Amino acid sequence: MAGKERLDVLRKIEDKVYQCMKCGFCMYFCPVYREIYEEAYVARGRNVLAMDLLEGAEFDWKHLEERFSKCLTCNRCAQFCPAKVEVATITFFARAQIVEAKGLPFAKKVVFRNLLKNRRLFGNVVKVASKFQRLLPKTEGKIRHLPTFLSALGKGRQIPEIADHFLRDQLPEIISPSGERRMRVAFFAGCATDFVFPQVGRKAIEFLVSQGVEVVFPKEQGCCGMPVMGSGDFATAREMADATVEVFEAYEGIDYIVTACATCGSALKEGYVTYLADTDERRERYERFSSKVKDINEFIVHILKPPPEAFATELPEGTKVTYHDPCHLVRFQNISSEPRTIIKSIPGIEFVEMVEPDRCCGMGGSFNIQYYELSKKIAEKKMKSIADTEADIVVTACPGCMIQLIDQTIQRGMPQKVMHVIELLKV
Repeated sequence: MAGKERLDVLRKIEDKVYQCMKCGFCMYFCPVYREIYEEAYVARGRNVLAMDLLEGAEFDWKHLEERFSKCLTCNRCAQFCPAKVEVATITFFARAQIVEAKGLPFAKKVVFRNLLKNRRLFGNVVKVASKFQRLLPKTEGKIRHLPTFLSALGKGRQIPEIADHFLRDQLPEIISPSGERRMRVAFFAGCATDFVFPQVGRKAIEFLVSQGVEVVFPKEQGCCGMPVMGSGDFATAREMADATVEVFEAYEGIDYIVTACATCGSALKEGYVTYLADTDERRERYERFSSKVKDINEFIVHILKPPPEAFATELPEGTKVTYHDPCHLVRFQNISSEPRTIIKSIPGIEFVEMVEPDRCCGMGGSFNIQYYELSKKIAEKKMKSIADTEADIVVTACPGCMIQLIDQTIQRGMPQKVMHVIELLKV
């Protein structure tokens, strides 16, 4: 058991905890609660727990860990909260308090502190893993499924193959346009784009270059740190954030830092400043860095502003497309209309809006691993919304969401192909 004297991390956001007025409005919107109907795992339940802790109630760390881990941090509750409680912030700081008190689970400690921090080592490990994936049976194309003996990782799970050639190995450090240079940007890939969906990063960069943008691809860039930050290991995430900022600061004349990953964009834009800025110097440095970060959709629509003829596609005339809003894009970055603007600008594409396009798909990073069966249940409503559109393709703007959508559409035998918005464009 433990008491209030152990809650120094949580006390940093005490004012945010007490912002909750216990109305319970969050219960209607929480994807987790709508499946399990246990108030302990909804925002109000966790906020009341945090209040009790701050007021000296005793608890055990194991119980606390379970309560705060069973949250997608999708922020849908916060979106509709009358008191505007910053639920994700409270959840992250609570997880950080738990890590400070009892440490990380062994597996996370190894991955976060030894692999994700060391991009070269991590890349080598992923390359080795790519060899072993050939032992897994194929479902279709480049999708494999986990056999029964690996059911602990998610029975029936459909996983995209690790790429034969990582994005960083396919590109030079600087990619210049053939004509006049309009601006110079740096591209932040992120782990999934680099190792699993390099075609997304390649298409994004090719499109930017075709529109007169010089793209710098820093080969020393690593993980954005969101998995580490979201698990409460702020100390390790801070080291990773410092390394990321240092890598991009080394390049002169960078107008913007562009990413095609909603999760990475959220980490770079607001995660570093909100969770990791423990000194004034760090805060100033993170704010200077984050002010340049743009999601690819936001950048194309508001800054690049390509001519209409740039929005071409190789898809057949009349292809039906629907769009899934990633939580880290629509709620953490306020980006919703921009991907739709791009889709609707493509001649020959028929855009069909699904019901509740911003409903969480159930991925939630490590939530999908720790609570896979619950993640699948949460995905059911999203799959029904997609199916009801009768679309040919479901597009999104987050590689994490792509992994979940690929898994769930294939398991249900759905015909929809999953793509990133940028993949619709012909370069």
